[in-house]
Amino acid sequence: MYKLTIVFTLFFIIVGYSQKSEKTNHKLIQLSGVVVSSDSLKSIAYSSIYNKTVKRGTLSDAYGYFSTVVLPGDTLIFNRFGYFKSSYIVPDTLTDDRYSIIHILRCDSINPPVITIYPWPSKEDFSRAFVEMETYDDALRRAQKMLSGSNLAYLATTIENDATSVFAWQKNQQYTRLYTIGQSPVNNLFNPVAWSQFIDAWKSGKLKIK
Repeated sequence: MYKLTIVFTLFFIIVGYSQKSEKTNHKLIQLSGVVVSSDSLKSIAYSSIYNKTVKRGTLSDAYGYFSTVVLPGDTLIFNRFGYFKSSYIVPDTLTDDRYSIIHILRCDSINPPVITIYPWPSKEDFSRAFVEMETYDDALRRAQKMLSGSNLAYLATTIENDATSVFAWQKNQQYTRLYTIGQSPVNNLFNPVAWSQFIDAWKSGKLKIK
């Protein structure tokens, strides 16, 4: 019984070694190619190439190019969203260790004709809306209204100060404190130069409301 067990063990070892040797004798092939679309022959970026035989895969790059190592007889599955799946069997008659292909995928979507949607259900409704439409100014007049003094003043009151204006205000306050350090702050109410400038501006009409 012991001798029979040894014989069966040696038999399985020899069979397994022969199968392993037969498998490793297969030549590895560097398979490269480009995946393109069937309707336009444009490259398909980032399509998956799955080797069903050895359970591994790769992706094509932004130009549809891919490269992977395969064995003769391996089955590759090409897949990309919007296209039908496609398979490719590596030929077992290859003699070189490098092989290039161009694989075509067929679109899985149909482009319908262009449809124009109108906001009116009928021509009569469109005619009535066209007749009752209020006239409007051109772009230049609308821009002039938006850039008027009253609109700009209103926008200035609603918009918060940005970082630049806040920094400038803070620096002015700092300079004023440094200028009057050790003495009372400046009060233009008793400044004759400020009164002279005010009177000149009043006489020249610069203080009129426009």
